[in-house]
Amino acid sequence: MPDFHLPHDHGQPLESGEMPKVEAFDAVSNLFKKLDDSSRLRIFWILCHGEECVINLSAMMQMSSPAVSHHLRQLKDGGLIVGRREGKEVYYKAADTPKCHTLHLAIEKMMEITCPQQELPAKQPEKGE
Repeated sequence: MPDFHLPHDHGQPLESGEMPKVEAFDAVSNLFKKLDDSSRLRIFWILCHGEECVINLSAMMQMSSPAVSHHLRQLKDGGLIVGRREGKEVYYKAADTPKCHTLHLAIEKMMEITCPQQELPAKQPEKGE
């Protein structure tokens, strides 16, 4: 039984028991805040595709190492990436979690439907067409 009353009846009321708790929305909102910077989003996307060190990320991003390190810290604090030390170098990659896999897919899908696409070469007709 709902613990709230909807002012309008649209035919299919959402039961209060079906709605996630406010804390669940807060957790998701905090996760999205970790990706609210385009540089951080790019770094996360890169790390979804493989492991990289700060120096390589700096070159790819055309940013200073301290700036990249700042973004890495934010992503790591959010549980989105992990690091491993090898000698003096630390290598980062996306965490192998369902949350990260879903975010990676969502980012790629959003880029596909949001970003202008380069013109693709015309498809060659297949034999028999």
